[in-house]
Amino acid sequence: MARRLLTGGVLIGLLVALSGRGERLMSAPRTTGAPTQASTIVLSELSYEPTKKIRRFQPLADYLAANLGAFGIGEGRVTIVTDLQAVVRMMQSGEVHLYFDSPYPAMIVADNSGGKMILRRWKSGVPEYHAVFFARADGGPRSLAGLRGKMIAFENAHSTSGYFLPLAHLLRAGMNPVEKPRAETVVPRNQVGFVFASSEENTVLWVLSGKVTAGVTDNVTFATIPPEARSSLTVLAETPAVARHLVIARPAMPPALLQTIKTLLLRMHETPEGQAVLKAFEDTARFDEFPSGATMTRMREMFRLVQGR
Repeated sequence: MARRLLTGGVLIGLLVALSGRGERLMSAPRTTGAPTQASTIVLSELSYEPTKKIRRFQPLADYLAANLGAFGIGEGRVTIVTDLQAVVRMMQSGEVHLYFDSPYPAMIVADNSGGKMILRRWKSGVPEYHAVFFARADGGPRSLAGLRGKMIAFENAHSTSGYFLPLAHLLRAGMNPVEKPRAETVVPRNQVGFVFASSEENTVLWVLSGKVTAGVTDNVTFATIPPEARSSLTVLAETPAVARHLVIARPAMPPALLQTIKTLLLRMHETPEGQAVLKAFEDTARFDEFPSGATMTRMREMFRLVQGR
């Protein structure tokens, strides 16, 4: 059954539909981009694909630089890193001014650098997203409880939708998620084993092929799985939604500069020029004020749960 699902057009369609959505990470620190100068505003993100990310971020860096001349800024640059501690150090030293990421790594960077979460980014056109647990429909589990003693595929250890949200969801459900070295490892009945598939594409393929019992991805990605393949999957559970992406400003940024940057980002979607830059910036619809109240409380509760396990 799994082999038939993965042949021909279905496999090609699946790979095409999901290509480019995963953010692959390396363990060794690495930075791409020239050192910052007093007249330069520097944007950053965590990614294993620096060339692609710089191409997508540079129009926004140029847009900000073009509108910050009153602060002596005349250039915009992009620094792509593959290690969160490198981001923390560069935020603290002032080498990076703005950092963009999903909630889990963004909270790690903000908490460890002293940076401030200032805005929400509608990456790929959506303000929020959530994680979806799924398994094969032919003989797989029918609920989250059915994952006890089974193996599940997460994306990577820095992913919000592919690690942070599902891990917190399992912990809140009173389950015992434990990382395993290989997908073939036998999982005790009192545990839910998990391994990292490294990408959203691999997560889906591992479930369809039977390498793991279940997988997790975000709801936007799940909706892009070709209908023929998606019809062979069943949804086991969905997590609460969180902000899609956040903007972190470096600590000790001058208040006037910070406020001007916020105003520029908040108003970008109101002009043709700003809309064009947002479109190039990974289909960003807009920026808006950082969610507060219940949304932030829920994110912080999950963060403490995952960090304290």
